[in-house]
Amino acid sequence: MGALDYLSKLFTVTSRRRSKKKPMQTVEIKVKMDCDGCERKVREAVKRMKGVKKVDIDRKQSKVTVNGNVEPNKVLRRIKRTGKTRAEFWPYVPYNLVSQPYASNAYDKRAPAGYVKNVIQVVQQPANTPEEKFSFLFSDDNVHSCSIM
Repeated sequence: MGALDYLSKLFTVTSRRRSKKKPMQTVEIKVKMDCDGCERKVREAVKRMKGVKKVDIDRKQSKVTVNGNVEPNKVLRRIKRTGKTRAEFWPYVPYNLVSQPYASNAYDKRAPAGYVKNVIQVVQQPANTPEEKFSFLFSDDNVHSCSIM
């Protein structure tokens, strides 16, 4: 082992500083934008945020997509500060990703083509009163109703 190798092992500098970097993520927000000025105002406000890598705006769908090391709530607050108080997280999911797209409240007239509203699927529980129990026996929701008849 040479003298330089020996000295380099003695004087190796290590960093104890831990990185608290936020993970890369995509934030989608629904914002109504009427003109080029609105779009430019939202784009510039979000672009100046720390950690933002890319900003895509689809004015036809009223959708802002932000990629980078950002927190979703901070992006939403920044957009609301531009005067767009009705901004909200993107409430729609693609039609083919929903397990039961025919659930109530899933369709929204304002949803873009190919999207449905992201609603929580509620599983119907059996009833507790005797009248409801009898009506559930002959209901289409009961999978064993054919065996009773």
